[in-house]
Amino acid sequence: MKVLGIDPGTTVTGFGVVETGNGAPGFGRLVECGVIRFAKGSPLPHRLHELHDGIADLIRKHRPTHLALEDAFYHKNVRTTLVLGHARGVILLAAAEWGLAIAQYPPATVKKTVVGAGGAAKAQVGAMVARLLRLRAAPRPADAADGVAVALTCIIRA
Repeated sequence: MKVLGIDPGTTVTGFGVVETGNGAPGFGRLVECGVIRFAKGSPLPHRLHELHDGIADLIRKHRPTHLALEDAFYHKNVRTTLVLGHARGVILLAAAEWGLAIAQYPPATVKKTVVGAGGAAKAQVGAMVARLLRLRAAPRPADAADGVAVALTCIIRA
Protein backbone atom coordinates (compact mmCIF):
# COMPACT_ATOMS: atom_id res chain seq x y z
CA MET A 1 0.00 0.00 0.00
CA LYS A 2 1.34 3.42 -0.92
CA VAL A 3 -0.53 6.45 0.42
CA LEU A 4 -0.30 10.09 -0.58
CA GLY A 5 -1.43 12.10 2.45
CA ILE A 6 -2.49 15.71 1.99
CA ASP A 7 -2.94 18.59 4.44
CA PRO A 8 -4.77 21.02 2.12
CA GLY A 9 -4.36 24.75 1.91
CA THR A 10 -4.35 27.56 -0.63
CA THR A 11 -1.18 29.19 0.68
CA VAL A 12 0.70 26.00 1.62
CA THR A 13 -0.37 22.40 1.06
CA GLY A 14 1.55 19.72 2.93
CA PHE A 15 2.04 16.23 1.54
CA GLY A 16 3.61 12.95 2.50
CA VAL A 17 4.02 9.65 0.68
CA VAL A 18 4.26 6.58 2.91
CA GLU A 19 4.66 3.02 1.67
CA THR A 20 3.96 -0.20 3.58
CA GLY A 21 5.10 -3.67 2.61
CA ASN A 22 8.23 -4.37 0.56
CA GLY A 23 10.15 -4.87 3.80
CA ALA A 24 9.20 -1.45 5.22
CA PRO A 25 9.59 -1.53 9.02
CA GLY A 26 6.82 -0.70 11.49
CA PHE A 27 4.19 1.60 10.07
CA GLY A 28 5.94 1.99 6.75
CA ARG A 29 8.63 3.93 5.00
CA LEU A 30 8.57 7.64 4.24
CA VAL A 31 9.11 7.99 0.49
CA GLU A 32 8.84 11.78 0.20
CA CYS A 33 7.29 14.71 1.98
CA GLY A 34 7.17 18.44 1.47
CA VAL A 35 4.91 21.32 0.63
CA ILE A 36 3.40 22.95 -2.39
CA ARG A 37 3.62 26.73 -1.92
CA PHE A 38 1.63 29.35 -3.75
CA ALA A 39 2.35 33.04 -4.25
CA LYS A 40 0.28 35.02 -1.74
CA GLY A 41 -0.84 37.59 -4.27
CA SER A 42 -1.87 35.19 -7.01
CA PRO A 43 -5.59 34.86 -7.77
CA LEU A 44 -7.43 31.88 -6.32
CA PRO A 45 -8.12 30.23 -9.71
CA HIS A 46 -4.38 30.32 -10.49
CA ARG A 47 -3.50 28.77 -7.10
CA LEU A 48 -6.13 26.05 -7.57
CA HIS A 49 -4.71 25.24 -11.00
CA GLU A 50 -1.19 25.02 -9.53
CA LEU A 51 -2.52 22.81 -6.73
CA HIS A 52 -4.17 20.42 -9.18
CA ASP A 53 -1.00 20.21 -11.26
CA GLY A 54 1.14 19.68 -8.14
CA ILE A 55 -1.05 16.85 -6.85
CA ALA A 56 -1.21 15.24 -10.31
CA ASP A 57 2.60 15.43 -10.55
CA LEU A 58 2.95 13.70 -7.16
CA ILE A 59 0.51 10.98 -8.22
CA ARG A 60 2.32 10.51 -11.53
CA LYS A 61 5.70 10.33 -9.79
CA HIS A 62 4.82 8.00 -6.89
CA ARG A 63 1.86 5.99 -8.21
CA PRO A 64 0.07 5.73 -4.83
CA THR A 65 -2.84 3.35 -4.37
CA HIS A 66 -4.62 5.70 -1.95
CA LEU A 67 -5.03 9.41 -1.38
CA ALA A 68 -5.76 10.45 2.20
CA LEU A 69 -7.08 13.97 2.69
CA GLU A 70 -7.66 15.99 5.82
CA ASP A 71 -11.24 17.27 6.06
CA ALA A 72 -11.93 20.97 6.28
CA PHE A 73 -12.22 22.24 9.81
CA TYR A 74 -14.83 24.89 10.35
CA HIS A 75 -13.28 28.28 10.83
CA LYS A 76 -15.01 31.25 12.38
CA ASN A 77 -14.17 32.92 9.09
CA VAL A 78 -16.61 31.45 6.56
CA ARG A 79 -14.51 32.65 3.63
CA THR A 80 -11.49 30.67 4.86
CA THR A 81 -13.60 27.53 5.14
CA LEU A 82 -15.05 28.05 1.67
CA VAL A 83 -11.64 28.61 0.06
CA LEU A 84 -10.29 25.49 1.78
CA GLY A 85 -13.26 23.62 0.34
CA HIS A 86 -12.19 24.71 -3.14
CA ALA A 87 -8.69 23.35 -2.51
CA ARG A 88 -10.08 20.05 -1.27
CA GLY A 89 -12.27 19.79 -4.38
CA VAL A 90 -9.27 20.23 -6.67
CA ILE A 91 -7.34 17.56 -4.76
CA LEU A 92 -10.28 15.15 -4.89
CA LEU A 93 -10.60 15.77 -8.63
CA ALA A 94 -6.93 14.88 -9.20
CA ALA A 95 -7.31 11.70 -7.15
CA ALA A 96 -10.47 10.71 -9.05
CA GLU A 97 -8.78 11.36 -12.40
CA TRP A 98 -6.09 8.84 -11.45
CA GLY A 99 -8.57 6.32 -10.02
CA LEU A 100 -7.16 6.37 -6.50
CA ALA A 101 -8.99 5.08 -3.45
CA ILE A 102 -9.82 8.15 -1.37
CA ALA A 103 -10.01 8.45 2.42
CA GLN A 104 -10.94 11.63 4.29
CA TYR A 105 -10.32 12.32 7.96
CA PRO A 106 -11.20 15.17 10.31
CA PRO A 107 -8.14 16.90 11.83
CA ALA A 108 -8.99 15.58 15.31
CA THR A 109 -9.08 12.00 13.98
CA VAL A 110 -5.64 12.41 12.40
CA LYS A 111 -4.22 13.76 15.68
CA LYS A 112 -5.91 11.08 17.77
CA THR A 113 -4.71 8.30 15.48
CA VAL A 114 -1.10 9.47 15.31
CA VAL A 115 -0.61 11.08 18.73
CA GLY A 116 -3.42 9.61 20.83
CA ALA A 117 -5.07 12.98 21.55
CA GLY A 118 -7.43 14.85 19.23
CA GLY A 119 -6.20 18.22 20.46
CA ALA A 120 -2.48 17.55 19.95
CA ALA A 121 -0.20 20.44 18.97
CA LYS A 122 1.64 20.51 15.63
CA ALA A 123 4.96 19.78 17.37
CA GLN A 124 3.49 16.64 18.95
CA VAL A 125 2.21 15.45 15.57
CA GLY A 126 5.64 15.94 14.00
CA ALA A 127 7.39 14.15 16.86
CA MET A 128 5.07 11.14 16.63
CA VAL A 129 5.39 10.98 12.85
CA ALA A 130 9.16 10.80 13.33
CA ARG A 131 8.80 8.11 15.98
CA LEU A 132 6.35 5.95 14.02
CA LEU A 133 8.44 6.09 10.85
CA ARG A 134 11.78 5.83 12.70
CA LEU A 135 13.04 9.17 11.40
CA ARG A 136 15.83 11.14 13.06
CA ALA A 137 13.71 14.29 13.16
CA ALA A 138 10.18 15.43 12.41
CA PRO A 139 9.52 16.31 8.78
CA ARG A 140 9.83 20.03 8.08
CA PRO A 141 7.97 22.27 7.68
CA ALA A 142 5.08 21.36 9.99
CA ASP A 143 2.65 21.24 7.03
CA ALA A 144 4.73 18.41 5.53
CA ALA A 145 4.58 16.51 8.84
CA ASP A 146 0.81 16.99 8.82
CA GLY A 147 0.60 15.50 5.31
CA VAL A 148 2.60 12.48 6.50
CA ALA A 149 0.30 12.18 9.54
CA VAL A 150 -2.73 12.02 7.22
CA ALA A 151 -1.05 9.22 5.22
CA LEU A 152 -0.25 7.34 8.44
CA THR A 153 -3.86 7.70 9.58
CA CYS A 154 -4.99 5.95 6.40
CA ILE A 155 -2.46 3.16 6.93
CA ILE A 156 -3.24 2.67 10.62
CA ARG A 157 -7.00 2.69 10.06
CA ALA A 158 -6.88 0.39 7.01
